[in-house]
Amino acid sequence: MQYTFRKAKTEEHQEIWAILESAIQRRKEEGSNQWQDGYPNPNVVQKDISNGNGFVLVNQDETIVGYAAVLINDEPEYANIQGKWLTNDDFIVMHRVAISDKYLGQGLAQKMLQYMEEYAISNSIFSIKADTNFDNIGMLKIFEKQGYVYCGEVTFRGTPRKAFEKTLHK
Repeated sequence: MQYTFRKAKTEEHQEIWAILESAIQRRKEEGSNQWQDGYPNPNVVQKDISNGNGFVLVNQDETIVGYAAVLINDEPEYANIQGKWLTNDDFIVMHRVAISDKYLGQGLAQKMLQYMEEYAISNSIFSIKADTNFDNIGMLKIFEKQGYVYCGEVTFRGTPRKAFEKTLHK
């Protein structure tokens, strides 16, 4: 199946929020405390989209199957890493990666990460940084499969998270 990774449109806000809401519930059912504190929320998604940082993965029918916020050089908490990043150059950061319940288990989160790599390279950026909860086993496995390197810990809203970086080839 063909997929496209593109900037989200304002009118897609509700559909995107539904995907994130389901992901929040999945995290809860898995016993995780990630995303259980009122974040993310619809306002965060709206801000992502209005700032041009919200991206969707869509199939050939334009059905949204996944969402992620992708920012360039924009994560102040990453300056406070307890550890060391691989690079100090420009970077892409991903947040709020979620796949629709209907499309789980098809490798689409990995596909989204590959599209993010292409997006980074197209912007002459050769580093992707990300973080996740210590108990987000699915995302930790994806980072491992995709060649991300564990760099240390960062803290968001008082909670430590594992921080990763992947360098890309020019």
